[in-house]
Amino acid sequence: MSSLPRLTRLSAALFLVYAIAGCGAKSEQAGAPPPQEVSVVTVQPGVLGVTNELPGRMESIRVAEVRARVPGIVLKRVFREGSDVKAGTLLYQIDPAQLQATYNSADAAVARSEATLATAELKAKRYKPLVETNAVSKQEYDDVVAAEKQAIADLASAKAARENARLSLGYASVTSPISGRIGRALVTEGALVGQGDVTPLAIVQQIDPIYINMTQSANEVLQLKRAMDEGKLKSAGKGAAKVTLVTDDGQEYGRTGKLLFSDLTVDQTSGSVTLRAEVPNPDGLLLPGMYVRARIEQAVDENAITVPQQAVVRTPGGSAVMVVGADGKVASRPVKTGNSSGTAWIITDGLKEGDQVIVEGLQKVQPGATVKPVQWQKPAAAGSAPAAAPAAPAEKPAADAAAKPAQPAPADKTAEQPKSK
Repeated sequence: MSSLPRLTRLSAALFLVYAIAGCGAKSEQAGAPPPQEVSVVTVQPGVLGVTNELPGRMESIRVAEVRARVPGIVLKRVFREGSDVKAGTLLYQIDPAQLQATYNSADAAVARSEATLATAELKAKRYKPLVETNAVSKQEYDDVVAAEKQAIADLASAKAARENARLSLGYASVTSPISGRIGRALVTEGALVGQGDVTPLAIVQQIDPIYINMTQSANEVLQLKRAMDEGKLKSAGKGAAKVTLVTDDGQEYGRTGKLLFSDLTVDQTSGSVTLRAEVPNPDGLLLPGMYVRARIEQAVDENAITVPQQAVVRTPGGSAVMVVGADGKVASRPVKTGNSSGTAWIITDGLKEGDQVIVEGLQKVQPGATVKPVQWQKPAAAGSAPAAAPAAPAEKPAADAAAKPAQPAPADKTAEQPKSK
C-alpha cells in the first residue's frame, strides 16, 4: 500500500517536470520577435544646385525727385498719393500767368526781328547793283550787308528766347519723369515753389522690377570659386543663377529673380562682397528698404547626397545617421552636413552611394540590432498615409495564431470527462 502512493507521487512529479519543460520551450519559441521594420532611404547622388542664403535689402530700379523748374504758385495737385503713375502724367499745375506773358513778349520780339531782317535784306539787294556802278560808296554797301547779317543774328536770338519762354511755360505743368509709384506730396496748393531754389514736390520710384542688394562673405566667395576650379562644383552659368526671396515674416516670395552682377571690390569694414539681383514685383509687395533673405543658386553639384532632415541625429560629437548594413544590422555613422535643400540636409561627408539610411523607426532600434529595412515614402505623397494604416490589421492574424496554442487545455478536459464516468 505504501509503494503505490510513492509511485503515484513520483509519476506526478515527472509529469510536472515535463510540463514545465514543455511550457518553457514554447515560451522561448514564442518570445523570439521578428526583426523590427524600419523605413530607409537608399543614398543616390544627384544633381543639386548649391544655394546660399544671404541678407539683403530692396532698392528701387529708378528714383526720380520731382522738382519745380520754374517759380510760381501751386494751383492744384492732380495725383493721388501712393498711386502708380506713367511717365508724362500731370502731377502739379503751377500758375502760368507770368510765364505766359513772358512767352508772348518773346514771340513779339521774334516778329520784330523778322521785320527788321526783311528790311535789311531789301536794302542789301538795292545797294548791290548801285555799288557796281559806283552810285554808292563801297563803305555804304558794307554797312548795309553788316546790318543784314546782324538782323539775321537778332532773329535767331529772339527765336531762342521764345523757345526758352515756351519751355518755361511748359514747366508750369509738372509731369512725372518716369513711370512708377509716387509717394506723399511734399507741397500743397498755394505754396510758392521754385523761388530762388529748386523745390522738391514729390518722389517717384520704379519698383517693378525691383533690385535686391545682398552681401556675401568674401571667404564664401573664395571657397565657392576654389571648389569650381577644382571641379567639385559646376558654375550655374551666366544668367542661370536663380534668386528666391524670403521676407521678414518668414514667407517665401512667389516669384523668382535673377542675379545681375557681383561687385569687384570687398568692403574693408565688413569683409563682404555686394551682389545685386533683379526680381519681378508686379503686385508691389516688395518695397524699397525692406529687409529680406535671398536664396541664390550660385553653382551646381552633380554628385550631391541628400537625406531627409529627420534622419540626421544631433549628438555632442556632431551629426550622425543610423545605417543598415548588408547583414541587416544597425550602425551609427558620423556625417557632415552642409546647407539644407527643402526638407533634406546636404551631406558633404560620411555617406556613399548605396548606403541605407534609417528615416523612421530611429527610436525603436539601437546600434547592433537586426532590422528589416523597407523603402521610406515621403509623408507628402497622397497615398502614403493610407498605405501605413493596413499594417495594424495585418498583425492581428499573427497575434491570433500565437494565442491559439494556449487553447488546447480546455479541449483536454472535455476529452477526459468520459473516462471519469
